[in-house]
Amino acid sequence: LVICGKQAIDDDANQTGQMLAALAGWPQATFASKLTLSDGKASVMREIDGGLETLSIQLPAVVTTDLRLNEPRYATLPNIMKA
Repeated sequence: LVICGKQAIDDDANQTGQMLAALAGWPQATFASKLTLSDGKASVMREIDGGLETLSIQLPAVVTTDLRLNEPRYATLPNIMKA
């Protein structure tokens, strides 16, 4: 599984992952907001204009991500003090 972002330094065109998948001959899923792996398959949820779409692709594959795939957890002051 290769995971790529969607932005380059000059554009937000999501091209690198798609070109990599085409050159490798692997399946691809773009703009993933949730990713689940099981039994040699990847289940990818992504946002589209009409709501959410779920794709299932065989591994090996290339997945490009959306910002929502990894939402950071922020440390609170009490937890920082406990650490």
